[in-house]
Amino acid sequence: MSAKKANKEEQSFEQIVARLENIAQTLETGETKLEDALSLFEEGVRLSQEGTRRLDAAEHRLEVLLDDDKTDSFEPSAE
Repeated sequence: MSAKKANKEEQSFEQIVARLENIAQTLETGETKLEDALSLFEEGVRLSQEGTRRLDAAEHRLEVLLDDDKTDSFEPSAE
């Protein structure tokens, strides 16, 4: 397994978002060399795809929980 792939799997969703924010700020300065900017952009695209994949998985988990017959609602019972 490559170091980049292992690093991606170790990052939390929050770390991915923080890195994306850092990349965006760096690119917005306009002071980055072209090759470095392209590398950062490529990293951002990969991180964005991973973040989207994780959000989709979380959404699916919530849908499964909410569709489960055992979970009628989140309202407390009137005991």
